[in-house]
Amino acid sequence: GDLCAGRYVYVQELPPHFNSDMARDCEALSEWTEAGKCKHTANGGFGPPQPSSGVEETVLFQGQETGGWYDTEEHALDIIFHDRVKRYECLTADSSLASAVFVPFYAGLDVARHLPGKGRYHVATRDEMALAMVEFVTARPEWRALGGRDHFFVAGRGTWDFRRSQDDGGGWGNKLFLLPAVRNMTALVVEASPWHLNDAAVPYPTGFHPTTDEHVFLWQHRLRELKRQSLFAFFVSGAPQGTEEDPKSVSSHLVKQCAASSACSLVRDEDSSPAAAGIMKLYQSSTFCLHPRGGAGDAYTRRSIFDAILAGCIPVFFHPGTAYVQYTWHLPRDHARYSVYIPEEDVLRAGAGNNNASSSSSVEETLRKIPPDAVERMRAAVVELIPTVIYADTSSRLEASSVPDAFDVAVEAVIKKVTKLRKDLVEGRAEDEKLGKFGWKYPLLGEGHKVEDPHEWDSLFAYN
Repeated sequence: GDLCAGRYVYVQELPPHFNSDMARDCEALSEWTEAGKCKHTANGGFGPPQPSSGVEETVLFQGQETGGWYDTEEHALDIIFHDRVKRYECLTADSSLASAVFVPFYAGLDVARHLPGKGRYHVATRDEMALAMVEFVTARPEWRALGGRDHFFVAGRGTWDFRRSQDDGGGWGNKLFLLPAVRNMTALVVEASPWHLNDAAVPYPTGFHPTTDEHVFLWQHRLRELKRQSLFAFFVSGAPQGTEEDPKSVSSHLVKQCAASSACSLVRDEDSSPAAAGIMKLYQSSTFCLHPRGGAGDAYTRRSIFDAILAGCIPVFFHPGTAYVQYTWHLPRDHARYSVYIPEEDVLRAGAGNNNASSSSSVEETLRKIPPDAVERMRAAVVELIPTVIYADTSSRLEASSVPDAFDVAVEAVIKKVTKLRKDLVEGRAEDEKLGKFGWKYPLLGEGHKVEDPHEWDSLFAYN
Protein backbone atom coordinates (compact mmCIF):
# COMPACT_ATOMS: atom_id res chain seq x y z
CA GLY A 1 0.00 0.00 0.00
CA ASP A 2 0.91 3.65 -0.28
CA LEU A 3 2.41 4.64 3.07
CA CYS A 4 1.81 8.28 2.16
CA ALA A 5 -1.90 7.94 1.38
CA GLY A 6 -3.69 10.76 3.18
CA ARG A 7 -0.37 12.33 4.20
CA TYR A 8 0.81 14.10 1.07
CA VAL A 9 1.91 17.72 1.35
CA TYR A 10 2.31 20.07 -1.60
CA VAL A 11 4.79 22.93 -1.18
CA GLN A 12 3.65 26.15 -2.82
CA GLU A 13 6.45 27.64 -4.94
CA LEU A 14 7.12 31.20 -3.77
CA PRO A 15 9.56 33.77 -5.15
CA PRO A 16 12.66 33.90 -2.88
CA HIS A 17 11.92 37.38 -1.53
CA PHE A 18 9.16 35.74 0.55
CA ASN A 19 11.62 33.44 2.32
CA SER A 20 15.28 32.69 1.62
CA ASP A 21 16.17 36.29 0.72
CA MET A 22 14.94 37.41 4.15
CA ALA A 23 17.13 34.86 5.91
CA ARG A 24 20.09 35.84 3.73
CA ASP A 25 19.58 39.57 4.36
CA CYS A 26 19.44 38.90 8.06
CA GLU A 27 21.04 42.23 8.97
CA ALA A 28 17.67 43.87 8.32
CA LEU A 29 15.97 41.84 11.04
CA SER A 30 16.01 44.40 13.82
CA GLU A 31 16.18 42.05 16.77
CA TRP A 32 18.61 39.64 15.09
CA THR A 33 21.32 42.16 14.42
CA GLU A 34 22.44 42.59 18.02
CA ALA A 35 25.49 40.58 18.99
CA GLY A 36 25.85 38.69 15.74
CA LYS A 37 22.49 37.01 15.84
CA CYS A 38 22.59 36.50 12.09
CA LYS A 39 24.55 33.34 12.78
CA HIS A 40 21.20 31.90 13.87
CA THR A 41 20.01 31.47 10.29
CA ALA A 42 22.77 28.87 9.72
CA ASN A 43 22.26 25.10 9.70
CA GLY A 44 18.68 25.25 8.52
CA GLY A 45 17.73 27.65 11.31
CA PHE A 46 19.33 25.61 14.11
CA GLY A 47 22.12 28.19 14.42
CA PRO A 48 25.75 27.46 15.34
CA PRO A 49 26.59 24.13 17.02
CA GLN A 50 27.18 24.45 20.77
CA PRO A 51 30.85 24.21 21.73
CA SER A 52 31.62 21.03 23.62
CA SER A 53 34.04 22.39 26.16
CA GLY A 54 34.35 22.49 29.91
CA VAL A 55 31.12 22.85 31.84
CA GLU A 56 29.00 22.65 28.74
CA GLU A 57 30.30 19.18 28.01
CA THR A 58 29.08 17.85 31.33
CA VAL A 59 25.79 19.69 31.13
CA LEU A 60 24.86 18.99 27.56
CA PHE A 61 26.37 15.50 27.51
CA GLN A 62 28.33 16.21 24.35
CA GLY A 63 30.72 13.82 22.79
CA GLN A 64 29.92 10.75 20.79
CA GLU A 65 26.82 9.67 22.64
CA THR A 66 24.60 12.65 21.97
CA GLY A 67 25.46 15.49 19.68
CA GLY A 68 22.79 17.71 18.33
CA TRP A 69 23.10 20.79 20.57
CA TYR A 70 22.90 24.20 18.90
CA ASP A 71 22.62 27.83 19.87
CA THR A 72 19.11 28.15 18.45
CA GLU A 73 17.25 31.46 18.37
CA GLU A 74 13.71 31.08 19.72
CA HIS A 75 12.20 32.86 16.69
CA ALA A 76 13.93 30.74 14.02
CA LEU A 77 11.01 28.39 13.44
CA ASP A 78 10.12 29.81 10.00
CA ILE A 79 13.50 28.61 8.70
CA ILE A 80 13.61 25.36 10.70
CA PHE A 81 10.17 24.28 9.52
CA HIS A 82 10.80 25.11 5.86
CA ASP A 83 14.10 23.26 5.90
CA ARG A 84 12.37 20.24 7.38
CA VAL A 85 9.40 20.34 4.98
CA LYS A 86 11.87 19.93 2.10
CA ARG A 87 12.76 16.52 3.56
CA TYR A 88 9.23 15.47 4.51
CA GLU A 89 8.79 11.89 3.27
CA CYS A 90 5.39 12.47 1.64
CA LEU A 91 5.88 15.48 -0.64
CA THR A 92 3.95 15.55 -3.90
CA ALA A 93 4.31 17.66 -7.03
CA ASP A 94 0.59 17.16 -7.74
CA SER A 95 -1.46 19.47 -5.55
CA SER A 96 -4.66 17.51 -6.25
CA LEU A 97 -3.17 14.57 -4.30
CA ALA A 98 -2.14 16.74 -1.36
CA SER A 99 -3.85 16.62 2.02
CA ALA A 100 -2.37 20.04 2.81
CA VAL A 101 -0.51 22.84 1.06
CA PHE A 102 2.51 24.37 2.78
CA VAL A 103 3.24 28.04 2.03
CA PRO A 104 6.93 28.74 2.83
CA PHE A 105 6.44 32.40 3.70
CA TYR A 106 8.77 33.52 6.51
CA ALA A 107 6.07 35.53 8.26
CA GLY A 108 8.03 35.80 11.51
CA LEU A 109 11.18 37.11 9.84
CA ASP A 110 9.10 39.53 7.80
CA VAL A 111 7.46 41.17 10.81
CA ALA A 112 10.74 41.16 12.78
CA ARG A 113 12.24 43.61 10.28
CA HIS A 114 9.75 46.23 11.42
CA LEU A 115 9.61 45.70 15.17
CA PRO A 116 9.42 47.64 17.36
CA GLY A 117 6.84 49.08 15.04
CA LYS A 118 4.96 51.79 16.88
CA GLY A 119 5.29 54.73 14.56
CA ARG A 120 8.84 53.85 13.61
CA TYR A 121 7.75 52.13 10.43
CA HIS A 122 4.74 53.23 8.43
CA VAL A 123 1.95 50.64 8.51
CA ALA A 124 2.16 50.31 4.71
CA THR A 125 5.78 49.22 5.07
CA ARG A 126 4.91 46.73 7.79
CA ASP A 127 2.04 45.18 5.80
CA GLU A 128 3.66 45.23 2.37
CA MET A 129 5.05 41.69 2.27
CA ALA A 130 1.96 40.16 3.93
CA LEU A 131 -0.32 41.73 1.31
CA ALA A 132 2.01 40.68 -1.52
CA MET A 133 2.05 37.07 -0.25
CA VAL A 134 -1.75 36.96 -0.13
CA GLU A 135 -2.00 38.42 -3.62
CA PHE A 136 0.43 35.80 -4.95
CA VAL A 137 -1.05 32.77 -3.19
CA THR A 138 -4.73 33.55 -3.82
CA ALA A 139 -4.05 33.83 -7.56
CA ARG A 140 -2.73 30.26 -7.72
CA PRO A 141 -4.86 27.34 -8.93
CA GLU A 142 -4.10 25.47 -5.65
CA TRP A 143 -6.00 28.14 -3.75
CA ARG A 144 -9.24 27.59 -5.61
CA ALA A 145 -9.75 24.01 -4.42
CA LEU A 146 -10.69 25.00 -0.86
CA GLY A 147 -10.29 28.76 -0.74
CA GLY A 148 -7.06 28.32 1.20
CA ARG A 149 -8.50 26.21 4.00
CA ASP A 150 -5.98 23.48 3.21
CA HIS A 151 -3.06 25.95 3.29
CA PHE A 152 -0.72 26.36 6.26
CA PHE A 153 2.38 28.42 7.02
CA VAL A 154 4.71 29.16 9.92
CA ALA A 155 5.03 32.47 11.75
CA GLY A 156 7.55 31.62 14.45
CA ARG A 157 6.50 34.35 16.87
CA GLY A 158 3.56 35.17 19.12
CA THR A 159 0.19 35.79 17.47
CA TRP A 160 -0.05 39.41 18.65
CA ASP A 161 2.79 40.44 16.33
CA PHE A 162 0.39 39.79 13.43
CA ARG A 163 -2.89 41.22 14.72
CA ARG A 164 -2.46 45.00 14.58
CA SER A 165 -5.97 46.37 14.82
CA GLN A 166 -5.38 49.98 13.82
CA ASP A 167 -4.00 51.52 10.64
CA ASP A 168 -3.34 55.04 11.90
CA GLY A 169 0.33 54.43 12.59
CA GLY A 170 -0.09 53.28 16.18
CA GLY A 171 -0.33 49.67 17.20
CA TRP A 172 2.22 46.88 17.07
CA GLY A 173 3.34 44.60 14.27
CA ASN A 174 1.44 43.93 11.06
CA LYS A 175 -2.09 42.78 10.26
CA LEU A 176 -1.27 39.52 8.46
CA PHE A 177 -3.63 37.38 10.57
CA LEU A 178 -6.53 39.78 10.09
CA LEU A 179 -6.49 39.52 6.28
CA PRO A 180 -9.58 37.61 5.05
CA ALA A 181 -7.51 35.11 3.02
CA VAL A 182 -5.22 34.37 5.96
CA ARG A 183 -8.23 33.73 8.20
CA ASN A 184 -8.86 30.66 6.03
CA MET A 185 -5.30 29.38 6.41
CA THR A 186 -3.71 27.76 9.47
CA ALA A 187 -0.82 29.74 10.96
CA LEU A 188 1.60 27.85 13.18
CA VAL A 189 2.90 30.20 15.89
CA VAL A 190 4.79 29.77 19.16
CA GLU A 191 1.92 31.48 20.99
CA ALA A 192 -1.65 31.37 19.71
CA SER A 193 -4.60 33.62 20.53
CA PRO A 194 -7.17 32.13 22.92
CA TRP A 195 -9.89 33.97 20.97
CA HIS A 196 -9.19 33.14 17.32
CA LEU A 197 -9.34 29.98 15.25
CA ASN A 198 -6.79 30.53 12.47
CA ASP A 199 -3.61 30.08 14.51
CA ALA A 200 -2.28 27.06 16.36
CA ALA A 201 0.60 26.94 18.82
CA VAL A 202 3.59 24.67 18.31
CA PRO A 203 6.61 24.37 20.63
CA TYR A 204 9.32 27.01 20.65
CA PRO A 205 12.54 25.53 19.24
CA THR A 206 15.04 24.57 21.96
CA GLY A 207 18.74 23.95 21.39
CA PHE A 208 18.47 20.14 21.06
CA HIS A 209 18.16 18.82 17.50
CA PRO A 210 19.21 15.16 17.65
CA THR A 211 20.15 13.31 14.47
CA THR A 212 19.10 9.83 15.60
CA ASP A 213 16.49 8.25 17.85
CA GLU A 214 19.39 6.87 19.92
CA HIS A 215 20.45 10.41 20.79
CA VAL A 216 17.00 11.06 22.18
CA PHE A 217 16.84 7.78 24.12
CA LEU A 218 20.30 8.37 25.62
CA TRP A 219 19.35 11.87 26.69
CA GLN A 220 16.14 10.57 28.30
CA HIS A 221 18.06 7.81 30.06
CA ARG A 222 20.56 10.32 31.42
CA LEU A 223 17.77 12.52 32.81
CA ARG A 224 16.17 9.55 34.58
CA GLU A 225 19.46 8.88 36.39
CA LEU A 226 20.06 12.49 37.50
CA LYS A 227 20.08 13.42 41.15
CA ARG A 228 18.42 16.83 41.53
CA GLN A 229 19.63 19.16 44.27
CA SER A 230 16.92 21.84 44.35
CA LEU A 231 13.21 21.43 44.95
CA PHE A 232 12.38 24.19 42.48
CA ALA A 233 13.98 26.70 40.13
CA PHE A 234 12.99 30.04 38.68
CA PHE A 235 14.73 31.55 35.69
CA VAL A 236 13.88 35.25 35.42
CA SER A 237 14.69 36.63 32.02
CA GLY A 238 15.16 40.28 31.20
CA ALA A 239 12.85 41.58 33.93
CA PRO A 240 11.80 45.08 32.95
CA GLN A 241 12.40 47.72 35.59
CA GLY A 242 9.49 48.27 37.90
CA THR A 243 7.99 44.79 37.88
CA GLU A 244 10.13 43.72 40.83
CA GLU A 245 7.89 45.49 43.31
CA ASP A 246 4.62 45.40 41.43
CA PRO A 247 2.08 43.88 43.86
CA LYS A 248 0.04 42.58 40.91
CA SER A 249 3.01 40.90 39.25
CA VAL A 250 3.02 37.16 39.87
CA SER A 251 6.66 37.07 38.76
CA SER A 252 7.77 39.54 41.42
CA HIS A 253 6.05 37.47 44.14
CA LEU A 254 7.75 34.33 42.84
CA VAL A 255 11.15 36.07 42.83
CA LYS A 256 10.61 36.98 46.50
CA GLN A 257 9.47 33.48 47.47
CA CYS A 258 12.33 31.86 45.60
CA ALA A 259 14.96 34.22 47.02
CA ALA A 260 13.68 33.54 50.54
CA SER A 261 13.84 29.76 50.19
CA SER A 262 16.91 27.56 50.48
CA ALA A 263 15.08 24.99 48.33
CA CYS A 264 14.85 27.30 45.30
CA SER A 265 17.48 28.14 42.68
CA LEU A 266 16.97 31.63 41.28
CA VAL A 267 18.79 32.72 38.14
CA ARG A 268 18.31 36.22 36.79
CA ASP A 269 19.27 36.90 33.26
CA GLU A 270 19.31 40.46 32.03
CA ASP A 271 19.67 39.24 28.48
CA SER A 272 16.51 37.43 27.49
CA SER A 273 18.22 34.52 25.74
CA PRO A 274 20.56 32.73 28.13
CA ALA A 275 23.39 30.47 27.10
CA ALA A 276 21.75 27.09 26.63
CA ALA A 277 24.19 25.40 28.97
CA GLY A 278 23.43 27.75 31.85
CA ILE A 279 19.69 27.31 31.71
CA MET A 280 19.98 23.55 31.16
CA LYS A 281 22.22 23.26 34.21
CA LEU A 282 19.66 25.13 36.33
CA TYR A 283 16.74 23.04 35.11
CA GLN A 284 18.58 19.72 35.34
CA SER A 285 19.41 20.34 38.97
CA SER A 286 15.80 21.04 39.99
CA THR A 287 12.71 18.91 40.45
CA PHE A 288 10.19 21.65 39.58
CA CYS A 289 10.50 24.73 37.36
CA LEU A 290 8.31 27.83 37.70
CA HIS A 291 6.72 29.29 34.56
CA PRO A 292 4.59 32.35 35.19
CA ARG A 293 3.22 34.18 32.16
CA GLY A 294 5.89 35.47 29.80
CA GLY A 295 7.71 38.63 30.76
CA ALA A 296 7.29 40.77 27.66
CA GLY A 297 4.07 42.72 27.29
CA ASP A 298 1.07 40.47 27.43
CA ALA A 299 2.79 37.26 26.33
CA TYR A 300 1.44 34.09 27.95
CA THR A 301 4.26 31.79 26.88
CA ARG A 302 8.03 31.55 27.00
CA ARG A 303 10.59 29.29 25.45
CA SER A 304 11.85 28.20 28.86
CA ILE A 305 8.78 25.94 29.19
CA PHE A 306 10.36 23.66 26.60
CA ASP A 307 13.90 24.07 27.96
CA ALA A 308 12.54 22.77 31.27
CA ILE A 309 10.76 19.79 29.71
CA LEU A 310 13.97 19.03 27.82
CA ALA A 311 15.79 18.97 31.18
CA GLY A 312 13.21 16.64 32.75
CA CYS A 313 12.08 19.40 35.13
CA ILE A 314 8.37 19.28 36.08
CA PRO A 315 6.74 22.55 34.94
CA VAL A 316 4.69 24.61 37.41
CA PHE A 317 2.16 26.85 35.65
CA PHE A 318 0.12 29.71 37.07
CA HIS A 319 -2.20 30.46 34.14
CA PRO A 320 -3.77 27.96 31.70
CA GLY A 321 -2.84 30.29 28.82
CA THR A 322 0.85 29.49 29.30
CA ALA A 323 0.63 25.90 28.04
CA TYR A 324 -2.66 24.05 28.60
CA VAL A 325 -4.74 25.90 26.02
CA GLN A 326 -1.73 26.57 23.78
CA TYR A 327 0.13 23.38 22.90
CA THR A 328 -2.89 21.09 22.67
CA TRP A 329 -1.36 19.09 19.80
CA HIS A 330 1.88 18.40 21.65
CA LEU A 331 1.06 18.17 25.37
CA PRO A 332 -1.38 15.75 27.06
CA ARG A 333 -4.84 17.07 27.78
CA ASP A 334 -4.61 15.74 31.32
CA HIS A 335 -2.23 18.44 32.51
CA ALA A 336 -1.92 17.02 36.04
CA ARG A 337 -0.02 14.10 34.54
CA TYR A 338 3.06 16.15 33.72
CA SER A 339 2.72 19.52 35.51
CA VAL A 340 1.54 21.40 38.60
CA TYR A 341 -1.06 24.15 38.38
CA ILE A 342 -1.11 26.90 41.02
CA PRO A 343 -3.60 29.67 40.12
CA GLU A 344 -2.12 33.18 39.92
CA GLU A 345 -4.58 34.43 42.52
CA ASP A 346 -3.16 31.96 45.08
CA VAL A 347 0.32 33.41 44.59
CA LEU A 348 -0.96 36.98 44.88
CA ARG A 349 -2.96 36.09 47.99
CA ALA A 350 0.05 34.47 49.64
CA GLY A 351 2.13 37.50 48.69
CA ALA A 352 -0.39 39.84 50.28
CA GLY A 353 0.22 38.11 53.60
CA ASN A 354 -3.36 36.97 53.90
CA ASN A 355 -3.80 35.03 57.12
CA ASN A 356 -6.15 32.50 55.65
CA ALA A 357 -3.58 29.72 55.83
CA SER A 358 -5.42 27.22 53.67
CA SER A 359 -5.48 29.54 50.69
CA SER A 360 -2.19 31.31 51.09
CA SER A 361 0.42 28.58 51.24
CA SER A 362 3.65 29.39 49.45
CA VAL A 363 4.71 27.65 46.26
CA GLU A 364 7.27 25.71 48.27
CA GLU A 365 4.63 24.38 50.68
CA THR A 366 2.40 23.37 47.77
CA LEU A 367 5.25 21.48 46.07
CA ARG A 368 6.37 19.78 49.30
CA LYS A 369 2.86 18.36 49.77
CA ILE A 370 3.11 16.33 46.55
CA PRO A 371 3.90 12.69 47.51
CA PRO A 372 7.29 11.40 46.25
CA ASP A 373 5.73 8.66 44.12
CA ALA A 374 3.52 11.25 42.40
CA VAL A 375 6.62 13.37 41.72
CA GLU A 376 8.34 10.33 40.18
CA ARG A 377 5.34 9.66 37.93
CA MET A 378 5.24 13.28 36.80
CA ARG A 379 8.92 13.38 36.03
CA ALA A 380 8.62 10.17 34.03
CA ALA A 381 5.76 11.75 32.06
CA VAL A 382 7.85 14.89 31.38
CA VAL A 383 10.82 12.86 30.13
CA GLU A 384 8.48 10.85 27.88
CA LEU A 385 7.28 14.10 26.29
CA ILE A 386 10.75 15.12 25.10
CA PRO A 387 10.64 13.53 21.61
CA THR A 388 7.38 15.28 20.73
CA VAL A 389 8.52 18.79 21.71
CA ILE A 390 11.89 18.91 19.93
CA TYR A 391 12.69 19.59 16.27
CA ALA A 392 14.98 16.77 15.19
CA ASP A 393 17.78 17.10 12.66
CA THR A 394 16.77 14.84 9.77
CA SER A 395 19.41 16.08 7.32
CA SER A 396 21.52 12.94 7.59
CA ARG A 397 18.83 10.36 8.29
CA LEU A 398 18.66 7.25 6.17
CA GLU A 399 15.45 5.85 7.58
CA ALA A 400 12.36 7.51 8.99
CA SER A 401 12.37 8.00 12.74
CA SER A 402 10.22 5.71 14.85
CA VAL A 403 9.49 8.66 17.11
CA PRO A 404 7.41 11.59 15.87
CA ASP A 405 8.94 14.97 16.78
CA ALA A 406 7.31 18.40 17.10
CA PHE A 407 7.33 18.86 13.32
CA ASP A 408 5.66 15.48 12.67
CA VAL A 409 2.99 16.12 15.31
CA ALA A 410 2.19 19.56 13.85
CA VAL A 411 1.95 18.39 10.22
CA GLU A 412 -0.23 15.44 11.23
CA ALA A 413 -2.54 17.76 13.18
CA VAL A 414 -2.88 20.17 10.24
CA ILE A 415 -3.68 17.28 7.89
CA LYS A 416 -6.25 15.91 10.34
CA LYS A 417 -7.92 19.32 10.54
CA VAL A 418 -8.08 19.71 6.74
CA THR A 419 -9.23 16.10 6.23
CA LYS A 420 -12.14 16.61 8.61
CA LEU A 421 -13.10 19.78 6.77
CA ARG A 422 -13.02 17.98 3.40
CA LYS A 423 -15.11 15.12 4.76
CA ASP A 424 -17.70 17.55 6.11
CA LEU A 425 -17.90 19.28 2.72
CA VAL A 426 -18.25 15.99 0.83
CA GLU A 427 -20.96 14.76 3.18
CA GLY A 428 -22.79 18.05 2.90
CA ARG A 429 -22.32 18.99 6.55
CA ALA A 430 -22.08 22.69 7.15
CA GLU A 431 -18.67 23.80 8.28
CA ASP A 432 -18.54 23.94 12.07
CA GLU A 433 -19.56 27.46 12.94
CA LYS A 434 -17.04 27.76 15.71
CA LEU A 435 -17.00 30.89 17.81
CA GLY A 436 -13.62 32.57 17.91
CA LYS A 437 -14.16 33.89 21.42
CA PHE A 438 -14.17 30.27 22.65
CA GLY A 439 -11.11 29.31 20.59
CA TRP A 440 -9.24 28.31 23.75
CA LYS A 441 -12.01 26.00 24.89
CA TYR A 442 -12.65 23.77 21.86
CA PRO A 443 -9.61 21.49 22.33
CA LEU A 444 -10.52 20.98 26.00
CA LEU A 445 -14.11 19.86 25.42
CA GLY A 446 -14.96 16.33 26.51
CA GLU A 447 -17.55 14.12 24.84
CA GLY A 448 -21.03 15.56 24.95
CA HIS A 449 -19.89 18.94 26.23
CA LYS A 450 -20.83 22.20 24.56
CA VAL A 451 -18.60 25.21 24.26
CA GLU A 452 -21.18 27.34 26.07
CA ASP A 453 -21.03 25.08 29.14
CA PRO A 454 -19.38 26.73 32.17
CA HIS A 455 -15.67 26.02 32.57
CA GLU A 456 -13.44 26.73 35.56
CA TRP A 457 -11.22 28.94 33.36
CA ASP A 458 -13.99 31.07 31.83
CA SER A 459 -13.09 34.12 33.92
CA LEU A 460 -9.41 33.84 32.94
CA PHE A 461 -10.28 34.06 29.24
CA ALA A 462 -13.14 36.54 29.38
CA TYR A 463 -13.37 37.84 25.82
CA ASN A 464 -13.21 41.55 25.65
